[in-house]
Amino acid sequence: MALTKYSWILALISICFCVSSFMNGANDVANSYATSVAARTLTMPQVGFLSMITEFVGAVALGSRVTNTIKNGIISIDRFEGNPGSLMLAMACAEFGSAAWLAIATSVGYPVSTTQTIVGALIGVGIAADSQVTWAWDDGSVSQVAASWAIAPLLAACFSAIVFSTAKFGILERKDPFKVGMMSIPFYLAFTCAILALFIVIESPTAPSLEEFGAGKAVGIILGVFFGILAFAYGFVRPYLHRRLVKGDSRIKFYHIPLGPLLWKDEPYVYWPAKDNGVVVIDYYENAYSTKDSSTEILSDSREASEKDVATSSGLEKANPLIVPTARSRIVTPEERFLAPTKHLPIAHPARLFGFTKWILFQGVTRDCVSHENPRLQATHARAKVYDNRTEHLFTYCQVLSAMLMSIAHGSNDVANAIGPWAATYSTYQANEVATKVPTPVWALVIAGFLLGAGFWFFGFKIIRALGNRITQMSPSRGFSTELGAAITVLLASRVGLPVSTTQCLAGATVGVALMNLDVRAVNWRQILFIFSGWILTLPCAGLLSGLVMGMALNTPHL
Repeated sequence: MALTKYSWILALISICFCVSSFMNGANDVANSYATSVAARTLTMPQVGFLSMITEFVGAVALGSRVTNTIKNGIISIDRFEGNPGSLMLAMACAEFGSAAWLAIATSVGYPVSTTQTIVGALIGVGIAADSQVTWAWDDGSVSQVAASWAIAPLLAACFSAIVFSTAKFGILERKDPFKVGMMSIPFYLAFTCAILALFIVIESPTAPSLEEFGAGKAVGIILGVFFGILAFAYGFVRPYLHRRLVKGDSRIKFYHIPLGPLLWKDEPYVYWPAKDNGVVVIDYYENAYSTKDSSTEILSDSREASEKDVATSSGLEKANPLIVPTARSRIVTPEERFLAPTKHLPIAHPARLFGFTKWILFQGVTRDCVSHENPRLQATHARAKVYDNRTEHLFTYCQVLSAMLMSIAHGSNDVANAIGPWAATYSTYQANEVATKVPTPVWALVIAGFLLGAGFWFFGFKIIRALGNRITQMSPSRGFSTELGAAITVLLASRVGLPVSTTQCLAGATVGVALMNLDVRAVNWRQILFIFSGWILTLPCAGLLSGLVMGMALNTPHL
């Protein structure tokens, strides 16, 4: 029999669940795509559409159908046995604390772990309800969460540095980097797909454990994907790259890859050709410094020193011009684009209402997340070596692929952070009993998956800025190395039982890649300290918010 007298709790937690899913998307989804935007591989509108698709697919197709009532067993459920109403209240307070902290963190630009947010909220609820909290070193304990603040970024920094070193010394700094890159990129594509396929198979909540799955099958998947993608890359991707980058055919776009061998011809048939404007690759090292006066010159001794280290292609026309030492023109803001043209009209005028509607719908994906107005950050970017643009372009395909698969993995795993407390409350409300594991309705996964993508669409730009160019100069090769290094870290850490966060892994991986410039000043340490402070504040702040609400609810006077 349903607990109808607690319907108000179910209504409140449903609202908090929607807010938590939305803010989860605004904060955590940006992790997967931050380097792609910072490296100019993808634009914000492109990332907005991709995130809506990948997060939805991950949550609905791979999201867990059974959710733990208490995340990581961080508090004891025994305290709520025989009192299902109290469990519903506890889960509602935890959901509120998680949603509130994610909203606060996102508004100030803190890239925080949503897993550790809900864990902190549950700790606060547990303390308020006088439930036992797992402090000692154990799976998912508070001490392990605290240890992950250092373990996760350090491991990710090492792995990403290793990945980038293979690209740096094996391709980017070779005598003819573009030629070597054209020969090597199929192997990078194959290796990336193999690692990320294993990542999704092993890490997906609906998949069996590695022991149940079997090492033989896992190896078979890795080798099958590797050689399958390798054959596809040589048969279809290389002709496409040759046509676009060597022949300079700007009509060719990514959707022409299926033409494959036909692109080797001198005059191949091309369906839906793009405009032949002569632009084959963009400048991935375009100066990101922007001022209100676009003519302001930025003269830096460190930039001049960096230009001496530029790697160029011998025997080929230089495809990578040096970064122009003048400030970038200021990008038009959404307010200027959508609101300013109709500002003179009456507030109820249809044109002004339409402009305001467009601003609401598109302000999140039309903001400039690459430019900055910080001279100190400009000096940090100047410490990074500049590589050949065409060679950098080769890594954009690996980078987009890794970002999409990381986003799918995020949707499948982290959807439980928002839906877990709600599913516990919904199940308890229907069954009138406390359970340690509860079924997750598919329709709830659909709602959560949509809200994850919507959260990024409207507010993901704040975290994109925090994790992108504000740490170091980003480029496609660096972004790819960052994402792959983070994925490898999460995969290996999960096998040894370390509770690492994707957010922390990506931040650490970015630092690892930046340090491969062999200059500690190539990292914006102030931004790293800012991000690290957000990690430390997550547990106590989420716990305080949920614990205060739980404490007040339990001790409220009543007639």
